[in-house]
Amino acid sequence: MIGDRGVVMGEGNDLATELATDEGGFGLTSRTLGGLPIVNHVLDRLGLPALLDEALGEVDGRSKLTPAAAIRLVITNLVLGREPLYALGEWAARFDPALLAMAQSEVAAVNDDRVGRALDGLFDADRAHLLTAVMLRAISEFSVSTFQLHNDRASISVHGAYRSADGTGRRGKATPVITHGHSKDHRPDLKQLVWILTVSADGAVPITYRLAGGNTVDDPTHVPTWDGLVALTGRVDFLYVADSKLCSRQAMAHIAGRGGRFVTVMPRSRKEDAAFRDWLSTHTPVWTE
Repeated sequence: MIGDRGVVMGEGNDLATELATDEGGFGLTSRTLGGLPIVNHVLDRLGLPALLDEALGEVDGRSKLTPAAAIRLVITNLVLGREPLYALGEWAARFDPALLAMAQSEVAAVNDDRVGRALDGLFDADRAHLLTAVMLRAISEFSVSTFQLHNDRASISVHGAYRSADGTGRRGKATPVITHGHSKDHRPDLKQLVWILTVSADGAVPITYRLAGGNTVDDPTHVPTWDGLVALTGRVDFLYVADSKLCSRQAMAHIAGRGGRFVTVMPRSRKEDAAFRDWLSTHTPVWTE
């Protein structure tokens, strides 16, 4: 379809093509739409642009690329492209700048140095407050049920020595140590970080996450994770579901003693497991929902 602005949009494809006349005839410019309209719709409903502006503070009027615009671009790329920072500008140039919530001059200003400075600004910001605000907005805006929450961890392997990532605090903030640990990628030769994630049973929506050192063990993480979920959701009666590492006296007593509920897997090494199996050999359990 050709409109009054000389725009051709093909149905069923991901290209928006602009036609313009000059002295030599027609000029042709193609822009990719891809999944940007959908991603932008979600980001706008989350109120992310305003939250980023608030978190990253005042903008230097001399800046060619605002920190909030750079971070939004990184988030969009993580969803749609997953390009390295040095290739972010080339990736962004494929899209209609308006769909990236950027001017053409801002797209042209994207480089790894400017994006890196924006990420430094995000590190210095109150990221805990930002994440809480985003998740509260998501729960409210999309009516996400927090009745049942599932927790697990993943290891994120890295290649390289990362000698400076030793867990030393930077600019007054704690940092995780990149080191060897139990690798769920089955790569014990690689250093790693640990990603602790809790999602809703309703749609598997991420509710909270925490980045921890590569040698972090699961057992002691459940108490602070559960406490954080209580603070976020404002309730203690949600069903907290986790693997056998939750089955420790400290964690279970902490949750149950505060009126919480949980489901976990009991290791075969516990006495209760043997006792229950013995009971099953002579009894038939009655299951109720």
